[in-house]
Amino acid sequence: LSFLSLGFSSKEELNLKPLESTSQGNPNCKVDLSFLMDGSWSIGKRRFQLQKQFLGNVAQALGIGSAGPLMGIVQYGDEPSTEFNLKTYANSKDLRNAIEKIPQKGGLSNVGKALSFVNKNFFLDANGNRGGAPNVVVVVVDGWPTDRVEESSRLARESGINIFFVTIEAAAESEKQNVIEPNFVDKAVCRTNGFYSINVPSWFGLHKVVQPLVKRVCDTDRLACSKTCLNSADIGFVIDGSSSVGTSNFHTVLQFVANISKEFEISDTDTRIGAVQYTYEQRLEFTFDKYSTKQDVLSAIKRISYWSGGTSTGAAISYASEELFSKSKPNKRKIMILITDGRSYDDVRVPALAAHQNGIIAYSIGVAWAAQDELEAIATDPDKDHSFFVDEFDNLYRFVNQLIQNICTEFNSQPRN
Repeated sequence: LSFLSLGFSSKEELNLKPLESTSQGNPNCKVDLSFLMDGSWSIGKRRFQLQKQFLGNVAQALGIGSAGPLMGIVQYGDEPSTEFNLKTYANSKDLRNAIEKIPQKGGLSNVGKALSFVNKNFFLDANGNRGGAPNVVVVVVDGWPTDRVEESSRLARESGINIFFVTIEAAAESEKQNVIEPNFVDKAVCRTNGFYSINVPSWFGLHKVVQPLVKRVCDTDRLACSKTCLNSADIGFVIDGSSSVGTSNFHTVLQFVANISKEFEISDTDTRIGAVQYTYEQRLEFTFDKYSTKQDVLSAIKRISYWSGGTSTGAAISYASEELFSKSKPNKRKIMILITDGRSYDDVRVPALAAHQNGIIAYSIGVAWAAQDELEAIATDPDKDHSFFVDEFDNLYRFVNQLIQNICTEFNSQPRN
């Protein structure tokens, strides 16, 4: 009997062909996925077996393959270890068989340690990480972690990892006195409306969340956490080229600009860099869409020639708002980093306020004779996170890490759906 005579359409007939035969996988779900499975003693042998069934069912539902999702597994207890990585299995059937053979490690539920391990060791090119596919970690937790998860989760998210938590049951009464971090899921996942967390009241209800989890993991448009502080901004540098800076110090400023820029992931679709130099007048050095590789951006920064002149910082902010940031993409955060060594000849408050109202996040970096009141007026609130002062140009380098950390902290505190 043909499929058609049984009432199947020819389209359904195509869909019935097993994905394993080609190992291409589901092309609508191209993600690089790591499951953190709970191997702690508190889970027991029976629930460990249920967990393996769950992971096998997820692997089947995902449709593993080279053009679709790839999946590896890390088991955690006292210490985490990789059971297999992204390139070990290229189809769902082999993956399910491998999951079935995983022995239980035992130990405590050190989820924080496991997330740190994955962040540093799992998503490497050598382990099959594809670069163009979002990195996703699904953490399965029975009860309660025995260590802190907030810090390790934040660092993982800042590395571009989307973290999902599947929590099963709650802490038993005997465990509650040992709870280290209340509301650990809320602290661990990206702040959305529950997209990244699924709670299952009982191990026996785990099969019901296979499809909802797969749907979320494959919804690459909503994997907001793969857009990190390092690949989601249009950053415009506004550089003081006045006479008081001098040629040598100007080169130090350009090195500072380059050191910040190279920490970001630069491309047409990731972070983009632009630059304005100002004295009494303003000069657009390059726009956001001019250079689309890190190397080209760094070369362009190096080529900026020192202008020399007065210090009209207010006019420079207005100019950058109009010539740079008005052409920013709607889904990008607009970040202005202004570097100056003196008091402005014109008012900075009105232009800075206008920039803030247009959604520009402004950081002010003052050197030597820069005026503290102006730096604070230029900076987005709170000033302490967006305004920096250093006594001499040679110490600018000290602020690179702090500036990037503040940009990332601010990014991760914003709700993203």
